[in-house]
Amino acid sequence: MIERTDGELLYLDDIQVGQKFGSDSYTVDEAQIKAFAGQFDPQPFHLDEQAARDSLFGGLAASGWHTAAITMRLIVTGDTRFAGGVIGAGGEISWPRPTRPGDVLSVESEVLQVSSSRSRPDRGIVTVRNKTLNQTGEVVQIMTGKLVVFRRPSTGGEYMPPVSVHTGH
Repeated sequence: MIERTDGELLYLDDIQVGQKFGSDSYTVDEAQIKAFAGQFDPQPFHLDEQAARDSLFGGLAASGWHTAAITMRLIVTGDTRFAGGVIGAGGEISWPRPTRPGDVLSVESEVLQVSSSRSRPDRGIVTVRNKTLNQTGEVVQIMTGKLVVFRRPSTGGEYMPPVSVHTGH
């Protein structure tokens, strides 16, 4: 079951293996594909329809990095908010099929592992598998990421990183 947290901050203590989260959707158009590719991944199959038809992709395809950027936006702007933000600590990504003009993307996320930090008791690592799907449910990207997530502060309120104070002693 996909959970919605309605914007409530999630702390490490709130997260369990097996939890699933969804996102809103985002429509990709040809102009966006070409603009992103022109700036960040200027390969012919991202920029030119004829070159794309003659390529492995058989048609215009978004850069995988464009799909990754859209995925990040959907995760960050969704109702599931991690205390301290979405802070990546590594991961793995694959693109089983291309994102095409007109695709409507959404993300389904599942918590795979929750680990407390031994050296920093105020945080832990949450491993999440994010599947980016198009409008027909086909997976266009799988990203498994390790996120730094903070524990609920004992004093109440949102997490604020600790400040080191040196007194010179």
